[in-house]
This record gives sequence, C-alpha cells and structure tokens, in this order.
Amino acid sequence: MSRKPFIAGNWKMNKNPEEAKAFVEAVASKLPSADLVEAGIAVPALDLTTVLAAAKGSNLKVAAQNCYFENAGAFTGETSPQVLKEIGTDYVVIGHSERRDYFHETDEDINKKAKAIFANGMLPIICCGESLETYEAGKAAEFVGAQVSAALAGLTAEQVASSVIAYEPIWAIGTGKSASQDDAQKMCKVVRDVVAADFGQEVADKVRVQYGGSVKPETLQNTWLVQTLTELLLVVHHLIQKASWHCLTL
Repeated sequence: MSRKPFIAGNWKMNKNPEEAKAFVEAVASKLPSADLVEAGIAVPALDLTTVLAAAKGSNLKVAAQNCYFENAGAFTGETSPQVLKEIGTDYVVIGHSERRDYFHETDEDINKKAKAIFANGMLPIICCGESLETYEAGKAAEFVGAQVSAALAGLTAEQVASSVIAYEPIWAIGTGKSASQDDAQKMCKVVRDVVAADFGQEVADKVRVQYGGSVKPETLQNTWLVQTLTELLLVVHHLIQKASWHCLTL
C-alpha cells in the first residue's frame, strides 16, 4: 500500500511571530514537491496567522497544536476549531503527552476534538505513547492500543483513513533517546493493527503512522530510522536542518 510520506515539526511553545516568519521564509521554497511528500509545522496559536500568511503558495502545511471540541461559547482560553479552519489551518495536533499530562486531557476529550476537527474540514494528528513505567512493565502495546481505539471511536472509516496517528514514546520526548528499531516498528504495527481491528484492513493500510521522540538531524542518521519505518521514506532535509525544535517524522 502506497502512502504519501509526511514529516512534521512541533514547535511547542517556542518562536514569536517574527521568528516564525523568518523560519518559514527560509524553508518554504526548499521543500520537495507535494506530490512526493507532505511537510508541515505545528505552531503556537499566537504564530498561526503569521505562519499561514508566510506559507501561502508553498507546499508547507500548517498545524495548530490544540483546539477545543466546541466551535464557540464561554470557554475562556480555548481555541475554536471553526476559527482555525476559517484562517486556513490544515491539521490540528491532539492528544500530545504534554496535554494529557499537564492539562489532564482524557481519551474522551481527544475523541471529541477529533470529531470537531473533521466537522470543520481539517485533519487531526492524533498523538499516542507510553511512559517509561508502562514500557518497562511490558504494557506499552496494551496502553497505546487503548489510546488509539478511544481516540478513533465513532469516526467513519473515511475519516480514520485520512487521519495521521503519531506514536511518541513519552520516555523519548526531549530526552535525546529514541526507540530501537524493534520497539518503533512493533508499536507502529500495534497502532495499525488496532485500526484494522476497529475499521478494517483497507483503512489500516491507508492511515499514516508517524514516529516521534527526539527526532533531529543526528538521530535521522540512524539507518533503521530512515530505511525501515514504513512511512519515513523521504526526509525533508531543510525542514529538519533549520529546526531547533522537537520533530515528528513521516
């Protein structure tokens, strides 16, 4: 099954609008053809309009780092998915481990957000991943599988097929560590197997599964990371070279 590779960088809470604009201007014209690979960045809410304007006419996709599951209302501090669509946002990252940990987001919250993102004509990048304790207890597959199944509950097969699922072992985020070949391949297979069980093999063959966790130029030199992860077929070199932030790759 042929899937278009997708590489995306998450800026987390970094870069002001001026810095964001300079970054996009430096890399947007250097990206490969959109026929070969999708490239994107997930930027802080305050940078979105600046980045969207700077990326206009290029192959660079822009993702929000979060949204709420309601379009409008008395939800102080939240980001409307309807407005994200109106300003031109392509993707929305949901379920990141930092959101789950620091802001106590639940699987139910993430599922509601996924539905709201689709309802507003965008695509979700759904994050999943286990802690070191869960990994060492040998329960990573069970834990991540449950996250994925809960996040996708109630979506249509077509919606799931167009989703991006980002597997990031929490113990590898920002630590300089990355999963072994066996660990990464096993967990990406777990994700796809869960999709197959819930929505069928055809859908599972279409969904894009990313690996993330301390992915940067030096770790991309690992042969297994470049050659054996199903989706990591092409590396958007300039996107990585210009970045000083954590990356999700595929």
